[in-house]
Amino acid sequence: MTEATDIRRNPGGLPGELIMWVLIVSELAVFGAALLIFLVLRLGDPQGFAESQAQLHRLSAGINTMVLVSSGFAAALAARAAETGTAGARRAVRRLLAVAILLGGVFLLLKGVEYADAAHRGLGLEAHVFFTFYWLLTLFHAAHVLAGMVILAIVSIRANADAVEASAQFWHMVDLVWVILFPVIYLL
Repeated sequence: MTEATDIRRNPGGLPGELIMWVLIVSELAVFGAALLIFLVLRLGDPQGFAESQAQLHRLSAGINTMVLVSSGFAAALAARAAETGTAGARRAVRRLLAVAILLGGVFLLLKGVEYADAAHRGLGLEAHVFFTFYWLLTLFHAAHVLAGMVILAIVSIRANADAVEASAQFWHMVDLVWVILFPVIYLL
């Protein structure tokens, strides 16, 4: 075990690489700032926000929450399997990452159906400030889902434990953002 691995596995410290944590905190800060603005604007027009929110597909968003959290679970299992480093574990890592990627694709497919319906009903960026933030936040999140899927696919080629862990950390950030976006946009 190298000194870097010892530090990385230090139970008192953060797991993984510092740069990944910097990226995750940065992304969470961006989403957090946008959500804070969204919530402040909601205070100024609670009725308009409620009427706009009522036009969203809550069931689809709830299903998407389960899909994305399940995908995160598959990524976590892949990270755990990658730690063993055996040939059998490498195959398991690839299968689990494929499941995570597939579920990410299901998430994007359901979002695409939701987006198409909203666009068909004229609920674009200009419909109401609620929809301006709905589109910006959820499209920005969808871009992160797509990026995460690409990262997971690239990492699955070598299935190196450190890379799998870093990609799983990014994927968990994507999950966390959705778990926060879902109630704020669809339920509150």
